[in-house]
Amino acid sequence: MGDAIGQNIAPASLQACAVRVLLAAGADEKTTAVDHAESAIKTSTVISEPNDQGPPRRPGRPARPLLVDPTKTPRRSFGSVEGRASLIHAIGHIEFNAINLAFDMAARFGGEIGDLGLDPYQFYRDWFSVGVDEARHFRMIAGRLEALGYQYGDFAAHNGLWDAAEDTGESWLARLVVAPLILEARGLDVTPMMIKRLEAQADTHSAEILAVILQEEVAHVACGKLWFDQVCGAKGLDPLETFHGLKQDYFKGRQKPPFNHDARQRAGLEPAYYERK
Repeated sequence: MGDAIGQNIAPASLQACAVRVLLAAGADEKTTAVDHAESAIKTSTVISEPNDQGPPRRPGRPARPLLVDPTKTPRRSFGSVEGRASLIHAIGHIEFNAINLAFDMAARFGGEIGDLGLDPYQFYRDWFSVGVDEARHFRMIAGRLEALGYQYGDFAAHNGLWDAAEDTGESWLARLVVAPLILEARGLDVTPMMIKRLEAQADTHSAEILAVILQEEVAHVACGKLWFDQVCGAKGLDPLETFHGLKQDYFKGRQKPPFNHDARQRAGLEPAYYERK
């Protein structure tokens, strides 16, 4: 796989491109596969071919970081370089998983789009675009970690984001609810405070990276909301009621304040989607 990823040859179909990203294990290997997918989406409209494989149950990942229970991840004090690096590492791990989430969305559910009378190429293009952004975010974070004297994998992490993907692997409406509209939207809420705390420690470089990620994540949540609305419309479902029904079935936590109302509004999430008890 490593040699194939290194070749400057794109797979024949967009489905193959997405699966290629998912199978890649190393961080460099995965982001290189994303580069190839970005090239393919600009030059090809071939969605899939008969011999294409489906997405793996679990995507490739490096041997490190060690995955632990969420309660056992390191505490992130902003008062030391190690503490800030631990925080940056946690965000990098989210971005690494977000690469897989975007390309799994395309590979797992893209084939059903045409059956609903929607545009499968646009679906692939939107989620490839999200995945390209996530890969760039990961590279930014990895570079910042190196500047602080660390590497991706140096701190323990948890697999909660991908666990949520597995739980919604049979329902793309549930995936859209849990991943972009709940978990990724939560990032819009908590990132501004992290930026302020980094600025208070004079870590302006890290703060600037998080500011870029925050602004671009608004568009990612908006992408999830757009496709959620389109699928609900094609199925004759009420989006708001469908959202809350699927949230109750698939999300065990609670949407809790503080909420970044401005960012959520720009992403198309009205308060009725997250303030209902």
